[in-house]
Amino acid sequence: MFLLGTLVNGLLIIIGTLLGKALNRIPEGMKVTVMYAIGMSVMVLGLQMGLKSENFLIVIISLVVGAVTGELLKLEDKLNDLGQWLESKVGSNGKGSISEGFVTATLIFVIGAMAILGALDSGIRGDHDVLYMKSLIDGFTALILTTTLGIGVIFSAVPVMLYEGLIALFATQIDRIVPQALMDQFIVEMTATGGIMIFAIGLNLTGMTKIKVANLLPGIVIVGIIVTIMYNYHRFFQ
Repeated sequence: MFLLGTLVNGLLIIIGTLLGKALNRIPEGMKVTVMYAIGMSVMVLGLQMGLKSENFLIVIISLVVGAVTGELLKLEDKLNDLGQWLESKVGSNGKGSISEGFVTATLIFVIGAMAILGALDSGIRGDHDVLYMKSLIDGFTALILTTTLGIGVIFSAVPVMLYEGLIALFATQIDRIVPQALMDQFIVEMTATGGIMIFAIGLNLTGMTKIKVANLLPGIVIVGIIVTIMYNYHRFFQ
């Protein structure tokens, strides 16, 4: 079953959120300290990913063009609107904004190489090991995030499963069309670009900034376009 890894990922996010909800009665001062700890950890993770780039100019161009595209499309506003719609349907219990929990968790769980690589492995080879590992990480992260951001984290399971499920569904076609060398280069630069976005999420979690990270998401697509152009240029003209 090629969607097994995706389903497990979504399930562990839900379980982690419910466990975090059960631990939600921690003192407010402790919540603030925990949030700072999470934010700093996310920042370090983002830096580690960002430093993996083999051509940082690709990362810079992708982020700049992606930011312009995201601002024009108002992706952050639309994602927040979706979160607020969920909040209006479910209601808020005062333990954190459902919208904030949904948006923050979605960005953390979707950005990164493990989602793409794991979904490709699931779809092509029926190997779910990468997604199983990601599921454990996401489940624990969901638990921690829920103690400070609230139950909104649970709704991030839906876009995560849709994203990974679509990649797994079309994995065979992707593997057939995209050369391995091109895919490898894309993964490296996408990981670095996503790492900068994750670093920005960490800054937001600490309260140092209010960067509209969702508006940077088109940068992932721009990475693919730039890497493809460079790959074909080197292939045909050098």
